[in-house]
Amino acid sequence: MNASLSTLPPAAPEIARISFALRMPSALVRHPSGGVTLEIGTEQRVYSHRTLRLLLRRTIVEAKAHHLRRLALNPDDLPRVNPRLTPTALGEMMAVHFEMANFEFVQYKTPPQEGWRFVEEVHIFGPRARACEKGYRKGQLIGEAINAARTLADTPANHLTPRLLVQKTVQHAKGANVRVKILGKKEIKALKMGGILAVAQGSSEEPRLIVLEYHGGQKTQPPIALVGKAVTFDSGGLNIKPRESILPTSLMHLDMGAGAAVIETVLAAARLKLKTNVIGIVPTAENMPSGTSYRPGDIVTMMNGATVEILNTDGEGRLLLADALTYAAHYQPRLVIDIATLTSAAVIALGFRAAAFFTRNERLAKIIEAVGETSGDYVWRLPIWEEYEEDLKGTFADLANIQKGQGAGAIAGAVFLHYFAKTFPAWAHLDIAPRIIAAEGEYLARGFPGAPVRLLIKLLEKYQQ
Repeated sequence: MNASLSTLPPAAPEIARISFALRMPSALVRHPSGGVTLEIGTEQRVYSHRTLRLLLRRTIVEAKAHHLRRLALNPDDLPRVNPRLTPTALGEMMAVHFEMANFEFVQYKTPPQEGWRFVEEVHIFGPRARACEKGYRKGQLIGEAINAARTLADTPANHLTPRLLVQKTVQHAKGANVRVKILGKKEIKALKMGGILAVAQGSSEEPRLIVLEYHGGQKTQPPIALVGKAVTFDSGGLNIKPRESILPTSLMHLDMGAGAAVIETVLAAARLKLKTNVIGIVPTAENMPSGTSYRPGDIVTMMNGATVEILNTDGEGRLLLADALTYAAHYQPRLVIDIATLTSAAVIALGFRAAAFFTRNERLAKIIEAVGETSGDYVWRLPIWEEYEEDLKGTFADLANIQKGQGAGAIAGAVFLHYFAKTFPAWAHLDIAPRIIAAEGEYLARGFPGAPVRLLIKLLEKYQQ
């Protein structure tokens, strides 16, 4: 979406002016002069940051509904916000949410005769426009990164296999100061990544390990490692997903959303020129049922030498992440965040509006909660107490890949991953299964909403030198 920022309003009458009317229905007003105003009905005089995000998105959604392609907005016309935003922060927020609301995955649809209903231009004008510009340009870049992750995740599995995800990553990285390294099956086997190999062995598609390296900080600065699960299609394996699952098989091409978020976050960090070193690690595979699939009862040896008893082949994401976490240790990171659409249990606990997160580091927990609120990628902390470790002890191996009893599935996934993250100075696990698809009332197109790109960028900014 193109944008201009100027103190003067645009002169072209075909550019629709946005205004806000308290407790009035939204309406499109056509003036005798030929100009157009889109009046957005508001429900309150004072908006919080949370409700302002939704209002900004609704503005674009309503403009699209009226086939408006060019808009003009004076930030001073927005409702009052408490707490107040600096012009830079407001500019960033406007751009991020305009971009997010304007997105729709249409690559495989026949274009309508009148064309797609996308907003093409936004003109920000008024006394504060110039002050908002720096934040707005940054917000555009972040919004584009979010939408790039959404595009990857929304792409159906027959058009985005592990091999094709590698190709897309290399394409997206062109022009960014990021080194992309790809490990194929041969290299994965040489590193003894038994978890990745086990998950992939039922598919004709070979696994890959995608590694992105961005060095924006000092050479001696230990990096931050982001590890994202990218199962390009998850059937559940031999424990095939039941039809009545809260996350049905028809959504399982979205099971690589976390990997997409990590890829686009690292690239965005480079384009934003963040002053920190970042490593993105994305294990990618398909989890398919076949005569060569790994089986319930199998024992898998992981990269770190631990043995895992497979109680359910649908607990595959943690196997990929566990080997990727062990691989991350080679970089001696100061902070590791792993991200996955890991469990239906997290959805049952939180619905589709906030991701679950787990850490035993109190300082890191406060930072994640803060950047979740600041960014709009909301999170809620769940426990990862030592008592839960008993539930993951294997009968015939060091660990079981799922808990032996009922309940606490999201916690069990986090406890399993903690076993492979104990040596890191700081570690957290984000279960973004609750954000696998946009919730009702978010004013976002159906599909992957792009979590947690915003949170991760804010986190990286927090850890800059």
